[in-house]
Amino acid sequence: MNRRMIFYVLCVLLRMEAVCMLPALIIAAVLGERQSAWGFFMAVILCGAVSLLTFLRRPRTQSLTPRDAFLTVAIGWLVASLFGSLPFSISGAVPSFTDSVFETVSGFTTTGASILTDVESMSKSLLYWRSFTHWLGGMGVLVLLLAIMPASRNAGGMHILRAESPGPQVDKLVPRLGNSAKILYIIYIALTALQMILLLAGGMPLFESVTTALGTAGTGGFAVLGDSMASYSPYLQNVVTVFMLIFGVNFNIFYLLMVREFYKVLKSTEIWVYLGLFAASVLLITVNIYPQFHTVGESVQQAAFQVASVMTTTGFATVDFNLWPQFSKMVLLTLMFCGACAGSTGGGIKTARLIIVAKAFRRDLLRMIRPRSVVLVRMDGHSVDEDTIRTTLGFVAAYVLIMGASVLLVALNNFSFETTVTSVVACLNNIGPGFDMVGPMGSFASFSPFSKWVLTADMLIGRLELFPILMLVFPSAYRRW
Repeated sequence: MNRRMIFYVLCVLLRMEAVCMLPALIIAAVLGERQSAWGFFMAVILCGAVSLLTFLRRPRTQSLTPRDAFLTVAIGWLVASLFGSLPFSISGAVPSFTDSVFETVSGFTTTGASILTDVESMSKSLLYWRSFTHWLGGMGVLVLLLAIMPASRNAGGMHILRAESPGPQVDKLVPRLGNSAKILYIIYIALTALQMILLLAGGMPLFESVTTALGTAGTGGFAVLGDSMASYSPYLQNVVTVFMLIFGVNFNIFYLLMVREFYKVLKSTEIWVYLGLFAASVLLITVNIYPQFHTVGESVQQAAFQVASVMTTTGFATVDFNLWPQFSKMVLLTLMFCGACAGSTGGGIKTARLIIVAKAFRRDLLRMIRPRSVVLVRMDGHSVDEDTIRTTLGFVAAYVLIMGASVLLVALNNFSFETTVTSVVACLNNIGPGFDMVGPMGSFASFSPFSKWVLTADMLIGRLELFPILMLVFPSAYRRW
C-alpha cells in the first residue's frame, strides 16, 4: 500500500479545493457578506496549509494499485467533504457540524437533499458554493485531477477513473488517460455554458442562471429559491428539463457525436432504453395527473420535468408531487431506482446495469429450459464478459442489503413509512427529494443526528457505487500483500 502517494494525491486535492473556493470568497467580499467571507477565507487557509505538507516529503514511488486507487477515492471524497463543510460551520450559517457535513456531502455527491428550511436566507456566496459542489462532484473531484495533474495519470489514474466513474464498465475515450479526462471536462464545461446562455436568454437573472446550470450539470438539484423551479416560466423549466436529460446520458455518446460515429450512437442499447423509459413514464403520468391541470400541454410539461428530474437523480421540482395520485408517485419511486445512464453525472443503479441484470436473468431462464444451449449476454452487439455480469449482480445484491439496513436504522426516528423508506432511497440514489416529510417542498432538518450520519454515508456509498466506501471498513484493505 503506497501510503505516501495516497497522502500526496489527497493534499493536491485539497489544494484544488482551496482554489475552487476562491470565486465564492470573491463573491462574499464583493457583496459584503462578512461572515461568509470569513468562513471561506479560513477554509482556504486550512486547505492550503494542510496541502503544503506534500512539499516536505514527496513520494518516491508514484504508483497506485487498484486497491490504493479505491482507498484514495473513498478517503478523498471524505476529506473534500469535511473541508468543504468548513465555510458553512465557520460562518455560522449552519452551526451544527452534522448539518454542515450533511449539506456538503449532499452537494458533492449531487444528491440535493438539504437540511435548510429557508434557503433564500442563505448568503449568495454560500448558495454559489452549494451549487458548485454539485458541478465538481458530478464529473468527479478526482477526475479533475487526472486532467490537470500529470503525476496522477501515471499513478494508477485508470484505477482512479474506474473507482470514481459511475457504471459497470469504464473505458478511456482516447489512448491517453489525461486526454480522456480533458475531453470529458471540455464537453462538461461546454454543455454547462450552453445551458447558462439559454437560461439568460429566457430572462433568468445571472446568479440564478449560473447556480441552476451548475446544479443541472451535476444532476444535483440544489436550488436558490424555496420553491425550487416552480416560480420560473415554462420556457426556463423546459430548458432545464432538456438539459437534465442531456446530463443523464453517457458522456461517451457526446464524444461519439463529436467524432461523427453516429452508427455507434444509434446502436447503443442503453440510450434507447433510457429514452424509452422516459417517454413511457411521461405518458403514464400525464394520463394520471391530467385532472389536476388545465390542459394536456401543462400536464405533459409537468410530468416531463418531474420524470427527468427523478430519473436523472437531479432533484429539481416545479410542483409538489406529494400531492399527485398514488400511481404517479409509484412510477416516480420506480424511476428513483433506475437512475440515469452509466458514464453520466446521474446516480441510481444505472440503466446499463438494469439491462445486464435483465439479460442475465433471461440467459439463466433459457439455460433452465435448454441446459445445453450457449446463450451470451450482449450489449451494443458485443458480448458482456462474466466478470462484468458477476460484478453487476454483486452490486445489486449489496445495494439491496445496504438499503435494507439503512431503512432499519433511519426507522428509529419513528417517522412515517413513506418518509423513512424514500429518505433512504433518495440519499442512496443521490436524488434528493423523496415523499412525505422529505418531499420536494420539505427538508431533512427534522431527522436525528444519528439518522443524518446514516443518510450521509448512504449518499457517499451511492455516489461512489458502494465498493470504494465499503472497502474502508475492511481491515484487509490496509494490510500489506
